[in-house]
Amino acid sequence: MPRLLKHTLNRLTIRLALVGIGPFSLIEHAGRKSGRTYRTPVILAAVSDGFVAELTYGDQVDWYRNVVAAGGCTVLHHRRQYRIDRIEECDPQCGRAAYPVPARTVLKLLHRTEFRLLRTADAPRE
Repeated sequence: MPRLLKHTLNRLTIRLALVGIGPFSLIEHAGRKSGRTYRTPVILAAVSDGFVAELTYGDQVDWYRNVVAAGGCTVLHHRRQYRIDRIEECDPQCGRAAYPVPARTVLKLLHRTEFRLLRTADAPRE
């Protein structure tokens, strides 16, 4: 994605997530080297013990690597903050099932297979 388009879209989706409009959530995370705080817009599916994230660009994207390195992050979802303290792999079928039907269908058609469960700090430990 061209840098200008990415920058413009990220600014717009961050604003939408901040006011709770649309499907966007924010993942607030610290840079692995810089320690700088970043806000990355994503589309998450809420589940009973946290959120499911579909890794469109794989597990090497900066936001995901930062969250794994830090052992957690903060999620802003529908104007509420959640502390994430565990990240787990999620079976593709279960990952897709967490999303509403229109998104689930698109994820299946696009053969999306990388999902992660972001567990909230107050979710029961297994």
